[in-house]
Amino acid sequence: MNRETGAGRGKILIVDDDAVVLKTARSILTLAGYTVVAIDDAVEGLTVVKDPTIDVAVLDIKMPNLSGMDLLKAFRHARPDVEVIMMTAYATVETAVEAVKAGAYDYLTKPFDDIDDLTLAVQRAVQKKQLQDRTKVLEAKLEARPQFEELVGQSALMQAVFKLVDTVAWSTATVLITGESGTGKELVARACHYRSPRREKPFVAINCSALTETLLESELFGHVKGSFTGAVGNKLGLFEAANGGTIFLDEIGDLPPATQVRLLRVLQEGEVKKVGATESTKVDVRVIAATRVDLQKAMAAGKFREDLFYRLNVIMTHLPPLRERPEDVPLLAQHFLTKYGKKTGKRVEGISQEAMTALSTARWQGNVRELENVMERAVIMCAGPVVLLTDLPAQLQVAQRSSAEVELLSLVHLPYAEAKQLSIRAFERRYLSTLLEKHQGRIAQAARAANLDRSNLRRLLKQFGVEVVKPTGDGAGGAVVTLSEADDSDDELPAQPN
Repeated sequence: MNRETGAGRGKILIVDDDAVVLKTARSILTLAGYTVVAIDDAVEGLTVVKDPTIDVAVLDIKMPNLSGMDLLKAFRHARPDVEVIMMTAYATVETAVEAVKAGAYDYLTKPFDDIDDLTLAVQRAVQKKQLQDRTKVLEAKLEARPQFEELVGQSALMQAVFKLVDTVAWSTATVLITGESGTGKELVARACHYRSPRREKPFVAINCSALTETLLESELFGHVKGSFTGAVGNKLGLFEAANGGTIFLDEIGDLPPATQVRLLRVLQEGEVKKVGATESTKVDVRVIAATRVDLQKAMAAGKFREDLFYRLNVIMTHLPPLRERPEDVPLLAQHFLTKYGKKTGKRVEGISQEAMTALSTARWQGNVRELENVMERAVIMCAGPVVLLTDLPAQLQVAQRSSAEVELLSLVHLPYAEAKQLSIRAFERRYLSTLLEKHQGRIAQAARAANLDRSNLRRLLKQFGVEVVKPTGDGAGGAVVTLSEADDSDDELPAQPN
């Protein structure tokens, strides 16, 4: 048995009794950066089947003593997560169909017409294996996390929020939640309520910025018949409706001055007076308020009462914007992928590495709400089992394909090796695109300028999905051609990222 160590992009098992093919395949994959285990005996190959570090197995179908199909079945039984590629010198449609039905990921004929055939097949298989592994890890984290309703996060910032919720949920103290729009302030309020002794009583929410002053007071405190134009009967206010439970006052910073006075009385006295009424009614309600406004500045500007602020600010928590906790993006994306997959009835298994990188490096001005909308769209748009970069909104695709948008802030949450890999991959794609643009898509010129062999440049272009556009001659732009069809004539147009 021969072993060869590569750069750690993935661990590949090759089993083939043909010494020439084994040596060739091992050399190709080692040069591509993979760790390779090469075995010339199928029976010995059985001893490696349970190796937990194997990502992809490349198996010859016809071998003495034990066939590649038998090895394939062993992998499907012991390591169903390993992707298997079958090889044979006796290719028929029947053997290909049999291999795929038995669980093979891909099927290659030998000798290889192009060494890239093996490299690309293994690359795709490794990417699929890595996608499945990432998805399993994210799903395990989602299942293992404490149930904070729809709140999702593994960052230290969110763990601090979860700890606070657990600590204060049992009390009746007023809670003030600050943070930008879309960060999940109402979800925190609901978590406080449903973890409290009041969980069986009503949870009532109202957006204080959505109504005029008169209507807001009517909604909050109720009114009596004839108290204002349109008051054709008595109305129960939300404070009374929430009696025994919790009321959530969203965007409290937009509360009109007169309503601030009435709310202060409710907090001080524990009673409400309907609009137009002469008597008050006792209520037992826990108040949780939220705001995107800086209340300290609002007080300084005379727009928010200081005494009301201190009544509300018994317990304060701040929800960080999503851009400050990028390590939560993959978990949230998987959460929304599962949610909308079930809602739409589509089976979407995961998110490609390229798409996940775009999601993780985005700025998310709309925070979690924006990410949720993007993932809902992605589930609807994706045509296959995996969300691709092209399923994301155009601005995210452009950001992923341009260099300036990949910021260190978006990578520091990752392990060093992974962050380095993402940075290098982003550089390589940008370099190739810029190189071909500079040389107007002429592959020969670009290869000479980069000091690369033309075949190596073509391999890199294929690896990073760069298409060559050739003029159609009708003035309508260009037509995409394959790298094998493209020549190095002067009429080639700049290559474009796929």
